[in-house]
Amino acid sequence: MSGRERILGRVRRALAGAPGDDIPYERAVARDYLREHGERTAGQTVDLLAENLADYRAVVHRTDAAGLPGVVAGLLTARGASSVLVPPGLDEDWLASTEVTRVADRAESTPRELDRVDSVVTACAVAVAETGTIVLDGSPDQGRRRITLIPDHHICVVRVPDQVVSSVPLALARLDPARPLTWISGPSATSDIELDRVEGVHGPRTLEVVLVR
Repeated sequence: MSGRERILGRVRRALAGAPGDDIPYERAVARDYLREHGERTAGQTVDLLAENLADYRAVVHRTDAAGLPGVVAGLLTARGASSVLVPPGLDEDWLASTEVTRVADRAESTPRELDRVDSVVTACAVAVAETGTIVLDGSPDQGRRRITLIPDHHICVVRVPDQVVSSVPLALARLDPARPLTWISGPSATSDIELDRVEGVHGPRTLEVVLVR
């Protein structure tokens, strides 16, 4: 008998006398907890998002729709980027003010090829103010998950206030769990046992979030 069979046997014996449970999943757990903490205006919610993003060492920029192409171009220039990954559904106007070489999000691109790209620009699905989290769901304006994990510089555009919610429960209500969700709280970082922080280990070293009115 294998270790797996022994463990499963113990589980079956432990559950042998347990009553059956026919409660549907959606009613099995009480969900009467707070959906958000406190009351805020839309503007206050966006301000909280910006504060928590910065606390996670993301770089936050604010502009309006007319100014967005100039902001994106300025960020790419400041980075010294010569190439930028572009999801297939990204609004073309966002890159209208830059002449940086555009690289398409292709299924056949290898990790080595993606690593040679300087920057990536995406939209997002939703942003969570209380946690300073950006969520991507693989929609056409966000592209495949790997294009935001391999390049070292990620510019993420958030439409405010429409795409900003106060809390994780409110964000979950907007998301499709069947989609490939990527939750981003600041640039990629980890710490060793000495608490020495190292950035860029499993994602972009620099995250710049543009809040667009």
